Amino acid sequence: MRKAWLEGAGLLLPVACAGCGRPRTELCAACRAALHGAQARPVRPSPRPPGLPPVYAAAPYENAVRAVLLAHKERGALGLAGVLGRALAGSVRACAGWPGGAGPLLLVPVPSARSSTAARGHDPVRRIAAAAARDLRREGLPAEALPLLRQRRAVADQAGLGARQRRANLAGALELTAAGGRLLRRGAPGQGHLRLGRVILVDDLLTTGSTLAEAARAVGEARGGGRESSGHGACRAAVVAASPSAFEINRN
Repeated sequence: MRKAWLEGAGLLLPVACAGCGRPRTELCAACRAALHGAQARPVRPSPRPPGLPPVYAAAPYENAVRAVLLAHKERGALGLAGVLGRALAGSVRACAGWPGGAGPLLLVPVPSARSSTAARGHDPVRRIAAAAARDLRREGLPAEALPLLRQRRAVADQAGLGARQRRANLAGALELTAAGGRLLRRGAPGQGHLRLGRVILVDDLLTTGSTLAEAARAVGEARGGGRESSGHGACRAAVVAASPSAFEINRN
């Protein structure tokens, strides 16, 4: 019911730009450019958590970009999934090295806690990942978004936790779903081509990198441990935004 209400509200209520508040537009040209105006770049948090794969981000998490992500995630502005998915698709293209024969891509969204999904009425990362996959397919790149990870134990709210505390909080918290295990270990009927492509972990935001490192661990165990670290089948990650400091480090 909450999901249906959010969808209807997005269509019926007067809109203002989610980034700057300008009236009569869901996202103005300037705020859209903040998301899509630059080439996605590699980002790296400091300190870098062990096991974090290469990560690409479309924009720094500040100003309009921060406001847009929060509007979609926390305030139910579901119509923003398309523009956020487009930004995520840019990060996926950059980290996959496409165009250039990267092959089919399997986008694996980082799962939200069940309590968070219930409170929000939707899973924001899963929604953005689906939009990104559609954007990539429109451009001719075979891509699918599949929710192959789940939380296997409860974790504390990450807000206010430092990098070390977040690593401890998330250690061993994620696992593959049964379907995810079958797909990544042996392939599945009708989807075997995806198993041979590149796995791209996707999230809306990179802060300390602990969540993506844990997701990479769970995927890496299914695909043979350390074999995820290099080669065509290597696991990589893409996000919509990252903390500004993660971009600063990569300029040095």
